[in-house]
Parts: sequence; structure tokens; C-alpha cells
Amino acid sequence: MFVSQVVLKDSVPAWRWQALLITTWLVTQLAACGPGGAPPAPAAPPPVEVGVVTVTATTVGLLTELPGRTEASRVAQVRARVAGILQRQLFREGSEVKADQPLFQIDAAPYQATLASAKASLARAEANLMQAQAQAERYKPLIEANAISQQEFVSAVAAQKQAEADIAAAKAAVLTAQINLGYASVSSPIAGRIGRALVTEGALVGQGEVTPLALVQQIDPMYVNITQPVADVLRLRAAIASGKLKTAGDKASAAVRIVLDDGSLYALPAKLLFSDLTVDPSSSQITLRAEVPNSKGVLLPGMYVRARLEQAAVSAAMLLPQQAVQRSSQGDSVKVVAADGSVSTRAVKVGTAKDEQWVVLEGLQPGEQVIVDGFQKLQGKAPRVKPVPWSPLGAVAAPAAPASAAASAARS
Repeated sequence: MFVSQVVLKDSVPAWRWQALLITTWLVTQLAACGPGGAPPAPAAPPPVEVGVVTVTATTVGLLTELPGRTEASRVAQVRARVAGILQRQLFREGSEVKADQPLFQIDAAPYQATLASAKASLARAEANLMQAQAQAERYKPLIEANAISQQEFVSAVAAQKQAEADIAAAKAAVLTAQINLGYASVSSPIAGRIGRALVTEGALVGQGEVTPLALVQQIDPMYVNITQPVADVLRLRAAIASGKLKTAGDKASAAVRIVLDDGSLYALPAKLLFSDLTVDPSSSQITLRAEVPNSKGVLLPGMYVRARLEQAAVSAAMLLPQQAVQRSSQGDSVKVVAADGSVSTRAVKVGTAKDEQWVVLEGLQPGEQVIVDGFQKLQGKAPRVKPVPWSPLGAVAAPAAPASAAASAARS
């Protein structure tokens, strides 16, 4: 049987065999097409995955960013209070000084001489008092015996009182001389950082005027003077009065964050001290003062900064990552995923930013899902999507492969 089939195949021409093979392939393809010969409909693509966040309503503080200037909490001008030649400078410029630390030494010789003269005058007055007291004591029994006249006794008592007054004046002169001698040594009135010396050794200071010698500033803590337009204050008060906003806690302890001139955020929070009651007539602004720790000396007096202050709060606001909100000249909008996986564009009202998130005031309801990641998958006709929870890193962890599958992959 096998031999006859081989003989038969050898007897058929090659082109006949090729035609037979093509016909068999066509019949197979037509059978696969099903009834009517039409190709099967393509399967629907699976829904694309997008990262979403679920909206929740919460009380959010509204941050206001205002300009401000730093100011030293204490400033003392070191001045010469007595006249004389400046002999020595006792500090290093730009260093930290303590309260009552000697800074300059003025020639004290004239004041030492004045003190010595005042002490001598006091000794002379004390001697005169001793003599006047002795004479008054001698006259006292004599006047009782009518041995002297009344006028002589009154003169003796008056001389004693005058001697006592001379002693008081002499003591005051000694005290004044001691004070002036102490002023010859110029000390720091406060603790802080001292700047450059405004005079040099050998200069005549305090002659006819109080000569400034140096400036000491205490920069820990540091004050931040913040300015806010009075129109913004009135609008804020009106919103709070109408119930749209509510006050953000106690203003006396409200937290303030400082933004430096380079855009970086200062590490330590500040504390609001007070809000001025007077409006600056030249700028129509109100001044607020905050206090911020500055132990490392990062902040310097006179620096321009911006202060983020929480003055009011919204009770039903929603927080969204900033990348979830599309901002344009027509307004702000977000992509919302419905329960059936369809995507729609929703206009929203955005307030201020807080911790790299936008505060959404209107346009969303609690429980809705907003797309944060995967916008590039929504090109063309909006497809059905599969929402997955979004993480801040924008990456969704892949499920771990079973051990058996991993082993099979390793063997292959």
C-alpha cells in the first residue's frame, strides 16, 4: 500500500500538488470565518487604568501670603555719655556680646580726679558738721540758764543744719563723679550681635553731643513686620460675618510660615503677636507682627520675606493634588470618573494652595473620584477607565508573581 502511494505521488506533476495545497489552505480559512464568510468582530480593548483620589470634605485653613520685613527684636545704640579720648576698643566687630560687657574705654583720668575732689569736699563738710554739732551742744545748756542770748543759740543750730546740708551736697557730688567715672567704661546695654565700630581709638567723643559708638542688635528671636491691604482685611471680616468662612483659631497664637527671598521655606514656624489698629495713610495697609526663632542667625534684620498666615478656614473644602487640576484662562477644571468608568470634565473653583495641594471650594461632591495620573491615556474619544488609588509617587505596585510561575520562567 505504501509503495503504491509513493508511485502515485511520483506520477502526479509538481504544479498539481501546489494547487492542491493552496486550495486546502483557502478552505480552512473560510471555515474559520464562520457562517457567511465574514471575519469575527474584534474584541473590545480593556479599560485603561488611571490614578484617582476620592474627594472628602474637611475643614481647611486658607493661607494668605503677605510681604514682610525682618526686624531685630531689640536694638541698642551704644553711645558715649561723657567726653574724652577713646583709648581702647574691647570687642571684635560682628561678634556676640553679653549685657554689661565692656566695649570701649574712654580716658578716665579727669573723672578720677573729679571723684577725688568730691571726696575731699565731703570730708571737709563732715568736719564742719562735727564742729557745728559740738557748738550747738555747748549752747543748749547755756540757753536754758539764760547765759547766752537766744540769737546766739539760733545761729549755732543754723550752722549745724547748714553743715548737714553741705554733707548731703558733697555726697551727691561724689555720686555724680562715680557715675561719670563709670561712664568712661562703655558697656553693652543688651545681649546681641554688635556691628562695626563707628569710631576709632584716639577719637574725641562726647564733646558737646552724645557720640554713637556702635550698634547692638538682638536677632534671636526675630520680628517679622507683615503688611496687609485694609481692603483684604475688610473682605475677610465680611466673609466671616456672613458665615462663608470662620476664624482660624486664636489669632494671638496663629502659626506663620516664613518664605525666604530665594523661595525656600524657613525651617521654624513663627508666631503672630498682634495686628496693629492703625492704618498707614500712605499705603492703606495694616501692619501685623510675628516672632520667629533665629538661633542659627539665618534671618538678618532688614531682609525681605513673605509670610504665609492662616487667617480663616473653610468648613466644607476639599484638597486635591495640584497635578489633578487643569488651570487655563477659561477657568479651572478636573477629570471626574463616574461609576460606569466614563470620564467627564468638571469646572471647579480653586482657592489657595496648602502643602502642595489646591483647596477646592466649589464644583465637587464628597465621594467622587478625580483623576490625578494617566491623562495621556485619555487622548481622542474618552474611553472607559479603571480607577486605581493614586499614590504620591505615582506608581502602583505590581502584584507579586507566584513562586511556581517564577520557577517555570527561570527554567525556561
